[in-house]
Amino acid sequence: MGKRRLASDSPTNPRPMKQMSVWRRRMSAASAMLLASAMLAGCGSTPKTPESQWGPERLYSEAKEEASQGNYERAGKLYERLEGRASGTVLAQQAQIERAYMLYKNGDKAQALSTLERFIKLHPTSAAIDYAYYLQGIINFNDSTGLFGNFTRQDLSERDQQASRDSYQSFKQLVDLYPQSLYAEDARARMNYIVNSLAGYEVHVARYYYRRGAYVAAANRAQQVITEFQQSPSAEEALFIMAASYDKLGLNDLRDDAERVLQASFPSSTIKTEGVRTKKSSWWQFW
Repeated sequence: MGKRRLASDSPTNPRPMKQMSVWRRRMSAASAMLLASAMLAGCGSTPKTPESQWGPERLYSEAKEEASQGNYERAGKLYERLEGRASGTVLAQQAQIERAYMLYKNGDKAQALSTLERFIKLHPTSAAIDYAYYLQGIINFNDSTGLFGNFTRQDLSERDQQASRDSYQSFKQLVDLYPQSLYAEDARARMNYIVNSLAGYEVHVARYYYRRGAYVAAANRAQQVITEFQQSPSAEEALFIMAASYDKLGLNDLRDDAERVLQASFPSSTIKTEGVRTKKSSWWQFW
């Protein structure tokens, strides 16, 4: 007699084979899910970079080296990492200041100023607070020198003086709060330059209006120079434009007043014979 087949092995009873097939499919699906999860976990984890193992001193020295080679973006990132690693220490403050300078050197003025603003708010008693004000002023100062570099490239009435005014305020805070700072003398010189620049700008705009027959606007801009920048070299021409504008408007009393002030303030003035200038004068000095 032949061997008796077990019912479960019988080709006429396919249930066990189907169950095995389903189990295998489920196991395959489960394995695939586990593999996919492992792969995703591997992709989601950030691979360790060399600097993640560096201590604060190593981060600082590497950042300084990158900066010296002109790699400002890389240096800025290292300083940012150092700021977090050395949080609460003087080194963290130094890293924040250095990062602001790297951002500025890399062309990101807005982020640099934002970083300095945060530093000043967080560390008002820091030993580096005077430098923070100074750097804040320098960033805006250098942004504004391009503004005054060539008046012929843009309609004068459309120019913005805000960068210069912001720079002046930063330098003023520095010299008022820390008059003995190493940066105070240079800040004062730059403040003087900014005042002359702003006054010169107003005179250029007044001249622009005068040449186009907008005499009320010309007189108003010239008056602003006399009100805000009395000691500026531009005050002489501002007084002359005021007198000339009032004359064109038929305001003789105001014209005569402006001429009297001009004569008293600048007794050797030759501007009456020169008339309203047609081109910029050399009142600026670039650093």
